[in-house]
Amino acid sequence: MLTLPPLSLYIHIPWCIRKCPYCDFNSHQRTDNLPEADYVTALCDDLQADAHLAQSRRLSSIFFGGGTPSLFSAAAIDRILQQVEAQLGFTNDIEITLEANPGTFEQARFADYRAAGVNRLSIGVQSFADAQLEALGRIHNGEAARQAVTMARRAGFDNLNLDIMHGLPGQTLEGALADVQQALALEPEHLSWYQLSLEPNTVFYNNPPVLPVEDTLVDIQDAGHELLQTAGFQRYEVSAYARGPRARHNLNYWEFGDYLGIGAGAHGKITLPGAEGEVVREWKTRLPEHYLAAADKPPRFANPYTAGRQLLTAEALPLEFMLNALRLADGCPPDYFTSRTGLSLEALEPQWQRLQARGLVYPKQQHLGATELGQRFLNDVLGEWL
Repeated sequence: MLTLPPLSLYIHIPWCIRKCPYCDFNSHQRTDNLPEADYVTALCDDLQADAHLAQSRRLSSIFFGGGTPSLFSAAAIDRILQQVEAQLGFTNDIEITLEANPGTFEQARFADYRAAGVNRLSIGVQSFADAQLEALGRIHNGEAARQAVTMARRAGFDNLNLDIMHGLPGQTLEGALADVQQALALEPEHLSWYQLSLEPNTVFYNNPPVLPVEDTLVDIQDAGHELLQTAGFQRYEVSAYARGPRARHNLNYWEFGDYLGIGAGAHGKITLPGAEGEVVREWKTRLPEHYLAAADKPPRFANPYTAGRQLLTAEALPLEFMLNALRLADGCPPDYFTSRTGLSLEALEPQWQRLQARGLVYPKQQHLGATELGQRFLNDVLGEWL
């Protein structure tokens, strides 16, 4: 039977100073007049219309993503958080993350973000090598990235994530490991370390740069993983490493928890238990200008900012669950599947039996997780439910 899992909130702020050539997120280059006040009002209205979906649950995490949320003032972030707390309430140990890009403009605001209630920063470093940053279209350099960490610590942040990419244009094994070593020297609590991928509808996809060959990519992955483990970082998800707190917000995604999504193009996933229980996904109007005007147009749904809604069927739920849970190094307890999908473990058969016979997954009665071999061939594992 379906039961209510923990609840998180994702808040999307879609503007950037400049669109990066590898980025396929819903982000848009800002204009001279950033509509901060109007967008905050729309976010608060969006939240109010969705508040009933919380079903009396308090939020365990909030994530400001983008785009570049640190383009918004601390006063705007403070107003949003006050409205969210008034509408939904916070758990006592709530994690509130804000994505920030290195650069003097954002760094000066770090202390004010902390005072507003943000207690975790995720800094988009990507690389410390100036040549690599230029190839990625980033507007900061390596020194600005190092300074961002210093400023964040001075502002009182004791929970930092650094985003680092590897497999970059022209990158060598030595260059990739130098980025990891520099990140370790800055002593973050958390690292997101992942390979650059060429996604459709990006500049890089249409005009691909020269990337390292497959053998070099494998060497980077293996050597970097060993370096991080030696430094005390535990990989608990495909690209997430921690020697401090794990990313609670992302863990809720991977464990098939619930989350509301507000802002242009934001997605949510909500459980509606009961005799006819169901799991639904919703998404908001994508383009910022359309999102800002949504309240003035005839709504398709009860929330005028909602653009679409999808019921996850019994046939779709096993794949939806596994796409998240199998990314975790330790997988999930079996009861997470039954309580968060409303299905019995038998719904995973015969795929699970075939995978177990090949040594790719553990017995499902123990835990729902991929073995070390299965983690290496995760796409093949997930392909069983496609």
